[in-house]
Amino acid sequence: MLAIEVTPEAVSKLYQTMARNLAVIRRRWSSPLTLADKVLLGHLDDAETQELEIGRSQLALRPDRVVFQDVLGQSGMLQFMQTGRPRVAVPTTIHCDHLIQARTGADADLRAARDESREVFDFLRTAAAKFGCGFWEPGAGIVHQVVLETYAFPGAMIIGTDSHTPNAGGLGACAVGVGGADAVEVIAGLPWELLYPRHIAVHLTGTLGGWTAPKDVILYVAGQLGVAGGTNAIVEYIGPGARSISATGKATITNMGAELGATTSMFPADERMDRYLRATCRGDLVPIIDRNRDMLVPDAEVEAHPEKYYDRVIEIDLSRLEPHVVGPHTPDRARPVSRLAAEIADPANGFTDSISTALIGSCTNSSYEDMSRAADVAEQLRRHGLDAAVPLLVTPGSERVRATIERDGQMQSLTGIGATVLANACGPCIGQWRRASEATEAPNTIVTSYNRNFPRRNDGQATTMNFIASPELVTAFAAAGRLSFNPLTDTLTGADGEAFRLEPPRPAPEVPAQNFVVSGSAYVAPPPDGTGIALEIDPDSERLQRLEPWPAWDGRDFTDMPVLLKATGKTTTDHISPAGPWLRFRGHLDRFSDNMFLGATNAFTGETGKARNILTGETGQAFSRIARDYRSHGLRWVAIGDRNYGEGSSREHAALSPRLLGGAAIIARSFARIHESNLKKQGLLALTFQADADWERIREDDRISLLGIAHLAPGKPVECRITHADGTNETLWLRHSFSASQLHWFRAGAAVNLVRDA
Repeated sequence: MLAIEVTPEAVSKLYQTMARNLAVIRRRWSSPLTLADKVLLGHLDDAETQELEIGRSQLALRPDRVVFQDVLGQSGMLQFMQTGRPRVAVPTTIHCDHLIQARTGADADLRAARDESREVFDFLRTAAAKFGCGFWEPGAGIVHQVVLETYAFPGAMIIGTDSHTPNAGGLGACAVGVGGADAVEVIAGLPWELLYPRHIAVHLTGTLGGWTAPKDVILYVAGQLGVAGGTNAIVEYIGPGARSISATGKATITNMGAELGATTSMFPADERMDRYLRATCRGDLVPIIDRNRDMLVPDAEVEAHPEKYYDRVIEIDLSRLEPHVVGPHTPDRARPVSRLAAEIADPANGFTDSISTALIGSCTNSSYEDMSRAADVAEQLRRHGLDAAVPLLVTPGSERVRATIERDGQMQSLTGIGATVLANACGPCIGQWRRASEATEAPNTIVTSYNRNFPRRNDGQATTMNFIASPELVTAFAAAGRLSFNPLTDTLTGADGEAFRLEPPRPAPEVPAQNFVVSGSAYVAPPPDGTGIALEIDPDSERLQRLEPWPAWDGRDFTDMPVLLKATGKTTTDHISPAGPWLRFRGHLDRFSDNMFLGATNAFTGETGKARNILTGETGQAFSRIARDYRSHGLRWVAIGDRNYGEGSSREHAALSPRLLGGAAIIARSFARIHESNLKKQGLLALTFQADADWERIREDDRISLLGIAHLAPGKPVECRITHADGTNETLWLRHSFSASQLHWFRAGAAVNLVRDA
C-alpha cells in the first residue's frame, strides 16, 4: 500500500515502488511510456495482472494522498462514518476554504465565517482528529494552493474532492478530482478505480514574453479542445517550452485542465519545480527527484515523436501566443484580446462593455509571480496618478502567499490603486460573494483570473457575464473600466491629462528572493489515537445530518417512471446542484436537496428550475418539490440530460440529491467523467442514448421502463421502453460504461455499502 508523508524517506520508498511496477510494465509492454503512463502505472495495485487497454481497462491504483475541501469534506466524513473504519488508511487532510463568503474584506469575512459555520468547522476538526486526518483551519488558504506548497511533488498521485485538484500537476503530480465516495474508498484502504485515460499532448516551444502569461496557454487550449475534448484523457505539456514556465505557471495551466473535462493535466519534472520545492522548504526532496528523474519525464522517444504516442498533439509556440480572453458563460469561448473589441461591438453577442468588477487571485492565479506582475501594472497606474476605475478584488491563495506579498510590497501596490483584499479562500470564484443586488439587476460584465465562468457561478445571477484572463490583463481591464480595452495597443489618460500606454509587466520572480514567509500555524495534526473522540451531530441541526446507507437494489426492473426533467443545453453540476447560498447546507443532505435541478433548463417549457407535476397537473413547480411528491407516492423517476451532462465541479451532491429524492437513472447524450462516476458510486444508473437523436424522442408525459436490469453486464445495452401518453410504445437501447466491479456498487445500493461490508 502506498501511504506516504512528504519526507525524503517516504518519497524514496514511493519511487522504489514505482520503479518495481514500471519494470513489470516494460516487460509486459514494449512501447515507450508517456509521463502519465509512468505515474499511473507506477501506482498500480497489481502490475502483474492489471489489464492495460487504454479507454477500456479500469486501473486499480493506490493514491498517495487524499485531500478534502470543507464542503465535500462534510459528506466525505459522513460517508466514512458508515464504513466502520477507525482511521484513514492513507495520508489525508481537510481544508476549510469554501465556506468563507466575500463581503467586505479579509479579516471581517473570516471572523464572520468562523462564527456562522462554527458547527461545521468543529465537526470537521473533530472528525479529522478522530479518524487521523490533518486539519487546515479557515484562513490557511485554498486547498489547491496549500497542496502545491506543502504536499505535491513530481510523481505523486493525489486525489481530491474538488475538480481543480489537477493544480498539483504543476509540480509533476498526477492529481485527479473525484467525488466524495471515491475518496472514501481510498481512505478506507481500498484501491481507487480509474478508466485508463487516453493521451493528449500539448507540445510547447519558445518562451512567453510581453503581456502573454501561462494563463494564456490554457485559455488557448480550452478554445482548441472545448469543454469535453479532454474527457477520459490526461493532458501532458511537453517540449522545450514546458521547461521555460515556472512551477506556479504550470499549476495555473493544469488547474484549468478541469475545464476541458480532462482526468488531469501534468508537466514533467524539471529544474523550475526544483526551485519551487526549495522555496517552500522541501529542498531535501530535490536530490531524490534528480536521481529518479527518468521516471518523472516521458521517454525520450515520446517527446521526440509525440504524434506516435498521443491520441492528439496540439502545437503552441509560446513566443507567438497572444494574450487571450475566454467567456462569457463557458471557458472554451476563446479569442485573442486583439479580437475582443470587435465581438463587443457586434450587438448580436449581447456583451456589456462596461466592467462592473474585476477580480484577481483564486486557486488558479494567486502565485507570487502572478501577484508581482499584477502589482507591476498597478505601479504603472500609480505613477500616472490613477486608481482602478472599477472595484478590484484580490484573493490570495494562501496565508503563505498573502504574508509574503505583504512583506515584499505587492499587496501595497494593489491596495494603492483601490483594491480590496479578500480572505485566503475560494470566495467569489465559487459563488461565495455577497454582492449588492443593484449591481446585477441588468446584464453586467465582470473580468476575473478564475477558472470557471458558468452562468450564476460567481454571484448567483444569470445577468452576470464572466470573462476570464490573466491577472495582469484583468488589472489592465480594471484600469480602463471597459472590456474592449486592449493594453497592447490602446491608451489611458493619466491624472495630468496626458495619454499613455501601459508597458508589458516586467518578468517577475518565480519565487521570492527571501523565500516565502513561514506563517503562524494554521495546521492541526491528528492525535496518535482518536478512538476516544466522540462525533456528536445535533438531530435538530440544519447544517449537519447523519447519513444513512442507501438501500440495496431490490432485484426488480424500474418500470413506469415519470420523466422529472429533460434538460436542454449546458447542464453543469452548478445547474444540477447550485452552490452560492446553498453551500451552508452541504452537510445536511435533505435540506440541501431543495436546490436539485434549480439551474437546469426544462426542454419542454424553456423554464429554469421548474416543471409540471404529471400526477397533479400543476405547472411551474420546483423539480425538488415534484421529486418529493413522486417519492411520497412510491414512484421512482428518471432525468434526461443533454451533451456533457454534469460538467464542471466534482460536487457529489449532484448525485446524492437525485438518489435521496427518488431518482433511479440519468439518461444523457453524454456525461462528464466525474459526474458519471459520482452517479455510479451512489447506486444510480448512468445511461447514454445510442443515437444522439434519441434524446428528441422523450416527451414530457412519457413513462420510462428500464428492463432486464437483472442481466445488466459490461458492454450489454439496456432496454428502455417508452410509453407515451397516447398509449403508444417504442423501445430504445441505451449504453452504459459500468464495469463488472461497478455493477456491484449498483446492486449493493452504493459503493460505500460494499466498503462497510468488506
